[in-house]
Amino acid sequence: MAAALDGVRHRTVEANGVRLHVAEAGPEGGGAPTVLLLHGFPDLWYGWRHQMAALAARGYRAVAPDLRGYGDSDAPPDASAYTTFHVVGDLVALIADLGQPQVFVVGHDWGAIVAWQLCLLRPDLVRALVNLSVVYNPRRPERSPLQAIRAACGEDHYMCRFQERGVAEAEFARYDIKYIFNKTFGMRKPAALILPKDKSFFDSLDSDGTCPPWLSEEDISYYAEKYAKTGFTGGFNYYRCMDLNWELSAPWTGAPIKVPTKFIVGDLDLTYNNPGVQDYIHKGGFKASVPNLEDVVVMEGVSHFINQEKPSEVSDHICEFFSKF
Repeated sequence: MAAALDGVRHRTVEANGVRLHVAEAGPEGGGAPTVLLLHGFPDLWYGWRHQMAALAARGYRAVAPDLRGYGDSDAPPDASAYTTFHVVGDLVALIADLGQPQVFVVGHDWGAIVAWQLCLLRPDLVRALVNLSVVYNPRRPERSPLQAIRAACGEDHYMCRFQERGVAEAEFARYDIKYIFNKTFGMRKPAALILPKDKSFFDSLDSDGTCPPWLSEEDISYYAEKYAKTGFTGGFNYYRCMDLNWELSAPWTGAPIKVPTKFIVGDLDLTYNNPGVQDYIHKGGFKASVPNLEDVVVMEGVSHFINQEKPSEVSDHICEFFSKF
């Protein structure tokens, strides 16, 4: 069983009305500095297994939950229960359970979006932040996220395809679940993910459906086993709350992130190659929105699932940054 990793402990935490499955490594109890690791779609706590081992070896307590809707955590049935406000509430309760006044935070993909929101709403709980792949964009009142995506990329952007309940679920259900993860983890095309109406999500990916060299068949089997039980609706619901997040976050319009931050992205990452993102990162916009952004690392030849594709390098970047604090 891939989940039976050396030194990883598993437990369930009651948090904000849901039960969260939490994986931990490193020292037990509240004495050691704690790192909270937040996964994205279609990942699980398991995506952080390499970083958990590296952090534990350096004396950190590494804590990686399955976010609500994923893996062995609860999945509320209503799509509106997946706003970043709900998920931040889960994390605030989890941090309280950990017995720490502050934690270090690392996020990837949707986990990065949640981490930005945690830093915005409860900066007192975050000592420092390392985010992967997804930049912080402060709320802009003129148009919602989906309106902005449609303006930049058209109706065929994959986030638009994910909006209607049941549509993406039916599309994913047509494929072998191991094939789904091989295709998704293997994507490397450095461009926004556009899904023509006559093509499925997986027909639009550039990977060939074989296991990427940085994963094992055992890794793929773990993801397949968990998603065979849960389906993908929990993950899709995060996308279905994008405009609701925007509505609810009106009081924070234009607000900056003030937590000390490091940002890491691969140059082949689809997020890095979305329209306008590279200019935003490298021409001052990102720094203006995150004034304590201390470092931006662009890793060459690396795609979206950066923490698994280049685990040692990413772990070293995380540990080096947190050692300052």
